[in-house]
Amino acid sequence: MITMGIDLGAKNVKVVILKDNKIVAKSNVLAGFEVKENAQKAIDIALKQAGISKDDLDKVVSTGAGEKLAPFYDETKSIVGCDSLGAVYLHPAARSVIDVGAEEGRGMRCDNTGKIIDFEVNEKCAAGAGAFTEAMSRALEVSLEELGPLALKSTQDIPMNAQCTVFAESEVVTMVHNKVSKADMSKAIHDAMASRISSMIRKIGFDKDVVLVGGVAKNIGFVTSLNKDLGLEVVVPKDPEYVGALGAALAAAGWKGGA
Repeated sequence: MITMGIDLGAKNVKVVILKDNKIVAKSNVLAGFEVKENAQKAIDIALKQAGISKDDLDKVVSTGAGEKLAPFYDETKSIVGCDSLGAVYLHPAARSVIDVGAEEGRGMRCDNTGKIIDFEVNEKCAAGAGAFTEAMSRALEVSLEELGPLALKSTQDIPMNAQCTVFAESEVVTMVHNKVSKADMSKAIHDAMASRISSMIRKIGFDKDVVLVGGVAKNIGFVTSLNKDLGLEVVVPKDPEYVGALGAALAAAGWKGGA
């Protein structure tokens, strides 16, 4: 059986194709303003990589913030359900999943099949999402890729109010005037973001096997701060940004963990 999962996120469109529940292709394209057209580009890239055509697909599931904007699909599934399914597929012991994307953070508890038991979403403020680190990297005048590793060079803890990106930017300006190093500011940014995410996941509870997915999972500064805040080491799968699309493709195949 050949299935496709399409995750139309706030910033990127991710596509995963499975053949008999094995990944055979994946693609990642910026969503931009022309979401449907760019989603088609992502689909075309994945189909070419898999060496198949659209007609070879048995079922397609769309998920994410723009799930209805996919050029074609048989069914839509919630992103929390797809995240959990993908996480359990990659890490069977997973019972807690955190997804930090461009515009929001999500925390989920699931059973051994990947079925959602409870979830919480942080959508009121970008301070708990990737957009926050993008804004802060601009404020510090460093690249987004540099921001995470920079935090690891910090020598002191600096408190930051991350309730609002605007206020946080103002705090960065104050820190600059107070001659705080960029490394210490970077750590403060990631600590504040991690605090917001850990508060969210604590509302629903979490187990020792916490899987972190989404693009922000590739940020070592955030992962380090989150580990410290939760008192454990989260599991970051390879290519964490594809887990939602993977879960959608698994849902299309009718896959369940625990089998």
